Amino acid sequence: MSRPARVLIVDDDPNNRDVLEQELELIGCTAVSAAGGRAALELLNRQEVDLILLDVMMPDLNGYAVLREIKGNPALRHLSTIMISACDDLDSIVRCIEMGADDYLPKPFEPLLLRARVGSCLERKRWRDQETLYRDQIEMQLSEIEHQRRRADQLLHIIMPASAVEELKAAGRISPRRHDGVAVLFGDIVGFTAYCESHPPEIVITNLDRLVTECEDLIEANGLEKIKTIGDGIVATANLLQGHREPVEACIGCAQAMTAAARRNPAHWDMRIGIHVGTVVAGMVGRSKFSFDLWGDTVNVAARLSGIGEGGGIYLSDDARGSLGNSFRGQALGPVYLKGKGEVLAFRCEDRPRD
Repeated sequence: MSRPARVLIVDDDPNNRDVLEQELELIGCTAVSAAGGRAALELLNRQEVDLILLDVMMPDLNGYAVLREIKGNPALRHLSTIMISACDDLDSIVRCIEMGADDYLPKPFEPLLLRARVGSCLERKRWRDQETLYRDQIEMQLSEIEHQRRRADQLLHIIMPASAVEELKAAGRISPRRHDGVAVLFGDIVGFTAYCESHPPEIVITNLDRLVTECEDLIEANGLEKIKTIGDGIVATANLLQGHREPVEACIGCAQAMTAAARRNPAHWDMRIGIHVGTVVAGMVGRSKFSFDLWGDTVNVAARLSGIGEGGGIYLSDDARGSLGNSFRGQALGPVYLKGKGEVLAFRCEDRPRD
């Protein structure tokens, strides 16, 4: 304790209180007194003390009753209490100890014994206070660790799909794998660079954040997994880490909703979205700024399809179109040139959902 120990003396005899105050001053304690049990309880509600010297036999409220009140009060039950009484029979001593008293001293006081037992009780209180302090510090540290863990989980879910996060947490890594039958959606805002040059940055970022947030919700609602954003581009997949029976159809539904969201945006953007299906390699790369990503021809084709034409639209590869059977609604564009692929068959899908 950084201050002198404060000891409450509870005794109806003023001479006894004076003697105890003198003894306590000799060992560096600050004494406060109460002439009866009720006065003691009132004082305890107003002041903080470290130890109580409690007389057993008092006319208004005896020491047993005061001790019972103290130990029954959650705010006071931690207080160390030494019972003092001229009654030194064994039954009285046992009763006090069973009720929660820390020690018992008979009258008349033996100064050396009094000092020793007061010192012992105060030392135990110091240890309890230290233990409480350490426990509180540990609880604060654990709370901060838990807060940081939740924050880390949130950040991980921002940069990679949920199932990849679970694997990373369980195994400490994400095993690279080859995945077949994955539909890749690659979306891009038409004319975004020009829009950036002609509008204040606050407006640009506000509108882009609004659209990306809406697209993230739409990706989740359609059973897709967002992989990443690249500038104004969004990459998502269906049937990668979470199985999907109709991955291309899910990508089309998501693309139609994203296109509508872009047009509702205050910027009134159009989007070009490419969709291809095939095999991809997925895994985690990097250490300090790691990311979960995709590689392979399927990703490249989806990205190239998102660059067809000058305006907005949803474009499918021949493989993506073929997986739909008779449910496809749109038009064939014939062979179109894609960088790195040459001429390929492509299809423009309706950018509005079916009625």
